[in-house]
Amino acid sequence: MGIQIFGSEIDSMRQAAEIAEAAGPDLVDINYGCPVKKVACRGAGAGILQDIPKMVSMTREIVKACQLPVTVKTRLGWDDQSKYIVEVAERLQDVGIQALSIHGRTRAQMYKGEADWSLIGAVKENPRMHIPIFGNGDIDSPEKAVAYRNRYGVDGIMIGRAAIGSPWFFREVKHFMATGEHALAPGLAERVDAVRTHLERSIAWKGERLGIVEMRRHYANYFKGLPDFKPFRTALVTLDEPEAVREVLDGIPAHFAGAEFSGPVAE
Repeated sequence: MGIQIFGSEIDSMRQAAEIAEAAGPDLVDINYGCPVKKVACRGAGAGILQDIPKMVSMTREIVKACQLPVTVKTRLGWDDQSKYIVEVAERLQDVGIQALSIHGRTRAQMYKGEADWSLIGAVKENPRMHIPIFGNGDIDSPEKAVAYRNRYGVDGIMIGRAAIGSPWFFREVKHFMATGEHALAPGLAERVDAVRTHLERSIAWKGERLGIVEMRRHYANYFKGLPDFKPFRTALVTLDEPEAVREVLDGIPAHFAGAEFSGPVAE
């Protein structure tokens, strides 16, 4: 398990790395990829891609401050005119990072358009690179995970948005990589159990009000493919009391007993 940190001030980031390391993770990861305005426009996340020398200096200081491996997640560049990732990767490796994950878009793209994996492949193919390179962006099916791994030669694939409301996506990808066949999708009982766990942890972390509100964006993904689910989703995204939400969830297995998802489903 890794702890990821982000920020724009070198001294603060060094201190954050020391605090993170004291919690006992396996690695400390630096986020140089987040594109959201409140992060990037403060010079943190992908914002630091506008100042590569500072990015390198910050990384050097964090590596020096940590006994654990330090890794980096970043993007191709700030915009189409600054896709310097091949050079940047070398410089980050030279100051001591031990793995690099690259999202195949610029900050200007946010999450629009198609991720460009050709530059991720160029980093991996660079004979000067010897640390693991992980690719990220648009991996939304097991087939694409295998195809992109094989095409671009990356050491691994990072999965983000495709796992939202679908935590079993990782095992489906691994099963396809190992066998070339699709794993059975999770059954209704597993989906409900996952939602219950997610809900309870969301409430425990954020409190009842915010925990319930933040869960609302996930229900459609968790129950994707379940026919005639709309009335239940409507209830789940409008109810405000935890117990009322739990009652709706408890009623789903019985109501949909025997229902078929739009795809292979495990018993």
